[in-house]
Amino acid sequence: MAERRNTRKAARGTAEAGGGTDGPAPSRLAVRKTYKLYLGGAFPRSESGRSYPVTSDSGQHLANASLASRKDARDAVSAARKAFGGWSTRTAYNRGQILYRVAEVLEGRRDQFTAQAVAAQGLSRAEADRMVSAAVDRWVYYAGWTDKVAQVLGGANPVSGPYYNHSAPEPTGVVAVLAPQHAPLLGLTSVVAPVIATGNTAVVVTSETAPLAAIDLAEVLATSDLPGGVVNLLTGRVPELGPHLAAHADVNALDLTGAGGLAVEFERAAATTLTRVLRPGPGADGGEEAWLDPDPGTARMTPFLETKTVWHPVGT
Repeated sequence: MAERRNTRKAARGTAEAGGGTDGPAPSRLAVRKTYKLYLGGAFPRSESGRSYPVTSDSGQHLANASLASRKDARDAVSAARKAFGGWSTRTAYNRGQILYRVAEVLEGRRDQFTAQAVAAQGLSRAEADRMVSAAVDRWVYYAGWTDKVAQVLGGANPVSGPYYNHSAPEPTGVVAVLAPQHAPLLGLTSVVAPVIATGNTAVVVTSETAPLAAIDLAEVLATSDLPGGVVNLLTGRVPELGPHLAAHADVNALDLTGAGGLAVEFERAAATTLTRVLRPGPGADGGEEAWLDPDPGTARMTPFLETKTVWHPVGT
């Protein structure tokens, strides 16, 4: 009798564990991620309802990304303009704290970004880890510059006369950034971090062929105390979104790094509204390796700053 009770208990335990006589438990379906835009601190789908397939370096389908429209670009500019006042008036030290927090969260999700770089870009594990490490370091680098750039680029001017003359850099406003097409994480970080470090807000058109890292980075930004609207990410096509951002009257500056052969066309469009333009430098879109310099300096911060000079009389 005791032996039969033990047999029944064992059978019941096996069934509860999913190994009963009815066969193996059904396999679990993976929760597929829906990649959306990042506008004003939220993750909406494109208003057009469009999407496009994203494939790996070997042609394997990875996901579908939202295909941003002209309306999405306008919404992104509006969100960036709304956020500019609060972000630009924060203390430089506080902006540095937030950028450092981005680095902390990105470091905590290192495995995710490394695995994605391996799948999407065909990198080896060591190469992918190197790129993710460089991206984390780049956020730390610009976090350190937030409260130092004013001293480097501004100061008292030697003038001859009974007055005091002081110059200080100020953010220019909303910056539209065409991110590198072939450097979806490190390149993206290298063009976005210097823009917001100095108090500007950004509207970014991400890499068309490799946009998934950008949306994952958006999730990092959204959990790093960065106010909504400071960075707005559009996944889509540069030829479709670029002309509208270049000619938009409420865009103050334009970074053409990822514009490719359309750079001259966009520069002409920007001239109609007197938008300042940062032209793409040599090798700017040559892949992640082009962005590995550990000391990029202030070259990507100064184009998006304006110098304000104050004159004050002294003496009698």
